Amino acid sequence: MPEGDTVWRATKRLDQALAGKVLLKTDFRVPTLATTDLSGRTVVEVVPRGKHLLMRLTGDTTIHSHFRMEGSWHLYRPGERWKGGPDFQVRAVLETESWTAVGYRLPVLELVPTSAEDSVVGHLGPDLLSPTFDRAVALANLSADPQRTISEALLDQRNLAGIGNFYRTEVCFLLGLHPWRPVSTVDLGAAVDLSRRLMKANLVHAAQVTTGVDRPGQRSWVFERPGKPCRRCRTPIKTAPIGEPPRERVSYWCPRCQPEN
Repeated sequence: MPEGDTVWRATKRLDQALAGKVLLKTDFRVPTLATTDLSGRTVVEVVPRGKHLLMRLTGDTTIHSHFRMEGSWHLYRPGERWKGGPDFQVRAVLETESWTAVGYRLPVLELVPTSAEDSVVGHLGPDLLSPTFDRAVALANLSADPQRTISEALLDQRNLAGIGNFYRTEVCFLLGLHPWRPVSTVDLGAAVDLSRRLMKANLVHAAQVTTGVDRPGQRSWVFERPGKPCRRCRTPIKTAPIGEPPRERVSYWCPRCQPEN
C-alpha cells in the first residue's frame, strides 16, 4: 500500500503540473461521478493529507482520492501514450492545455466541498510529513490505549497519518521492538521521531529505503524478507499477521534483534 511519502511525491507532481490551470475536459469513470463535468474549473492546489490526496478546484470543490493498495495518478503530455495500465483500470481523466492527469485503479474517488474536507479526512491524526506536524498530539493519541501493540498503534491513521506497513515494520526493527510489544513499554517519542525522519528522507527517492542502500533487494532491513538472514545478526526473519480483521497486516521481525521481552 502506498504510504505517506509516496502520496506526498504524487501530490507534488500533480500540483506542479496542474495548479493554476483550467480543466478543459474531465472524464470520471466511476458510477457515482459518471455524469460529472468539471471543465472550466481551475485547479487551485493539490495537497496530501496522510495517505489521502486532495485536489482543490474553484467553486468549493475537492476531488478526494485514496490509493489503498494499487491506485495511482499519472501525468502525460497531450498526445503521449498512457502507460499506467489498461483502459478499463482508468477511473479519472483530467485534461489541461499542457497536461493530462490519469487516475488508475483508484478505490476511493469522490467529490466533496472544499469547505467540508473534514468529512473525509477529519478523523486523521497529525500528518507525519506536514510542516505543522503536532508531535504532542500524536504522542497523546498513541498513549491513549497503553495495552495495544505498537504495530497496531503506529498503523492506526487516527493516531498519526501517513505511516504504513513498510515504515511500521522497519521502525520496530531499528528500535529493537518486538511487533507485539505493548505501547506502554515503548519510547513513543523515539518511534514517532524515527518514523518521521525516515519518511522525510525518502521524499527525494522513487523507492523507499531504510538501510541507506538504494539497490533492489537491499533497501529494507526486514520488510518482505521472510526466512532471509537478518542483515545484523543473520538470524532468519520471521513473519506473521498482526491486528484484527479487516485491518490485519503481515509483520516481519528478527527474533534476536527484536526479542519479546
